[in-house]
Amino acid sequence: MTTLQQHGGNGPRHTAAEPAARSADGFGPAAAGVAHVLAQMRALDRALPADDGVAVFNRVYLAVTEAVARRAGDGAFEDPAAAGELDVQFARRYFTAVDADATGLRPPACWRPLFQLRRHPGVRPLQFALAGINAHIGHDLALAVVDACRALDCEPPDLEGDFDRIGTILTGLEEGIRETLMPGPDLLDIADPLTHLIGSWSLEMARDGAWAAARMMWGVRRLPEVAEEFADRLDASVGVIGRCLLTPLG
Repeated sequence: MTTLQQHGGNGPRHTAAEPAARSADGFGPAAAGVAHVLAQMRALDRALPADDGVAVFNRVYLAVTEAVARRAGDGAFEDPAAAGELDVQFARRYFTAVDADATGLRPPACWRPLFQLRRHPGVRPLQFALAGINAHIGHDLALAVVDACRALDCEPPDLEGDFDRIGTILTGLEEGIRETLMPGPDLLDIADPLTHLIGSWSLEMARDGAWAAARMMWGVRRLPEVAEEFADRLDASVGVIGRCLLTPLG
């Protein structure tokens, strides 16, 4: 049973994601895959309680994916089909983790803190969002680049331009995400633990690390034991960061 089957929906389900399909048109041949990704995120948004930690991250991820799809429609990418493939491979890692947790399996270590603490009353929404972004960027993105290169029969440098463009879109949305999820309308005092916590993690550094990790894993792809060990250690280290980001503050 997947997460979407496990949790009852909070409203009517849309079977054919027509709006998602239209918003993904800019990806050309990859549009159907991106539309399916958007439909799955929207279904999760309807199915999960609004204050669930995974739901908080899912809303952020949905907003980012919609923004990327709009930019694709505006012709922002060098190779829309390749960017769409990367988007799909990237999202697949997230959905796999969600379904693993829903069916009683162990998700990757990077995702476990979020799933374990998703209902903790002392963890604030911004922490949930950053922990999910940390897991997805810090671990999943590197593996998704490798997956996309295999699917497209290309090398990581072929994706670098559009990788950076997607990253620029995400960075541009980051400030708004932080402001939206702050606990109140006033700026937090510099001594507030949340101020310290959110200042200790950098999206830009996580993106740079993901790109370096992708190049490393691509370089050792013909040494499966080495590649697997590297991926496992990356997973574990990102999981430790996620645990720190989810330190209960109340």
